[in-house]
Amino acid sequence: MFAAPEQRSHLVLENFIGGKFVPCRSHIDSYDPSTGEIYCKVPDSGKEEVEAAVAAAKEAFPGWAARSPEQRAHILNKLADLIDANLEELAQAESRDQGKTITFARTVDIPRAAHNFRFFASSVLHHTNDCSQMDHMGCLNYTIRCPVGVAGLISPWNLPLYLLTWKVAPAIAAGNTVVAKPSEMTSVTAWMMCKLLQQAGVPPGVVNIVFGTGLKAGDALVGHPEVPLVSFTGSTATAQHITTRSAPYCKKLSLELGGKNPAIIFADANLDQCIETTVRSSFSNQGEICLCTSRIYVERSIYSEFLEKFVAASKKWKTGSPSDPSNNNGALISKEHLQKVRSFVALAKSEGGVIHCGEGIDQMDLPKRNANGYFMPATVISGVSDSSRVMQEEIFGPVTCLSPFDTEDEAVAKGNGVRYGLAATIWSQDVGKVHRVAKRLQAGLVWTNCWLVRDLNLPFGGMKNSGVGREGGKDSYHFFTEVKSVTIKH
Repeated sequence: MFAAPEQRSHLVLENFIGGKFVPCRSHIDSYDPSTGEIYCKVPDSGKEEVEAAVAAAKEAFPGWAARSPEQRAHILNKLADLIDANLEELAQAESRDQGKTITFARTVDIPRAAHNFRFFASSVLHHTNDCSQMDHMGCLNYTIRCPVGVAGLISPWNLPLYLLTWKVAPAIAAGNTVVAKPSEMTSVTAWMMCKLLQQAGVPPGVVNIVFGTGLKAGDALVGHPEVPLVSFTGSTATAQHITTRSAPYCKKLSLELGGKNPAIIFADANLDQCIETTVRSSFSNQGEICLCTSRIYVERSIYSEFLEKFVAASKKWKTGSPSDPSNNNGALISKEHLQKVRSFVALAKSEGGVIHCGEGIDQMDLPKRNANGYFMPATVISGVSDSSRVMQEEIFGPVTCLSPFDTEDEAVAKGNGVRYGLAATIWSQDVGKVHRVAKRLQAGLVWTNCWLVRDLNLPFGGMKNSGVGREGGKDSYHFFTEVKSVTIKH
């Protein structure tokens, strides 16, 4: 049902405003990360396009908000079915646009996008409000929740459709209308979804998608006086700008930002299970997941054994053509991002760190067509000080650093010793220790003896520079609605 990008010189995307595809006067080149070649042309939208999208969303809001949660849920479920029906085409596009393996897109990104719509279609039917009696005053108090209005949604390039739908689904389930801006580097699956919106019966103007850069389209959206709510996933620096732009209008903000996530591995950990999972948590999706493990602290008595086994397992993590199902990793998002990630490895080396495998050590055997792609093998580093930029800053690539610790207190101090606080993993068989450490770690999500096990009912978000607010079943519903207290005297 979609025009195959391969059959045209370049795919040219259009904005989706008021239920119609609208051409844009100027475009941005978007690259296939696995070849380094231009893949498609993305609209370079700005204030004018955002203005039109907000106007369409405002016009659609009263009618959509007036529908019952059941009516809205019915449409969300139809949308989920359509995503499932087009899974293969969406996965192929996601892989080509983002650089990730076709296997990851097929098994993680696109199924989760469908699941997001189904989950919020269901959860919106089960929220209850509060009620209190004041018999001595002859009063009954209760709360109601109302949709806020036009939601401004900005999603990142690492999990493009997955994270866009994580925002769109709860926003429209709660009765809001939406103006969304995906990353200009990964816009294709959002554009494909627009066609499915029409088929699912989403009324014109309920979901509008404006493509373009953060500097132009994103800035116009977050600074728009008639967008009362902004949900953003991306970098801490961009979030600081969004906060400044939103402040004059007292907008509701949900900011899901970066991470520098620790794994804390105690001597009593199940090493085989721990190493297998920690390789995956360090390198999945080229390390381009905000929840990836980038600092691994290992109790000193098992440090040497762990390091040896971990490096051996990391060397088996295959990087190459995204279309080859035997590969674990594809290409990084862009040439600039690859250079940035490589610069951290060079910095570690210059500071006396040891590169055990990966960048500069292991040669990749790439097919000829991928020779100019943005590939980097799984890289393991040790011997870097805790104060190094390599240990303090988010690298967002297939790089992880190992360091030993001696005591529980030291492990917690190291884990908390960065400005981020998104996720952490703990590996131990000691239940008491697990509870103590989980409580003390400054992280919004803590996994024990596992990684990335997600119940979408539970709050998602980080502490410190990893974000503001939480999203998830009840939390998303609260964010995308305003609560109102009503008192009736009888």
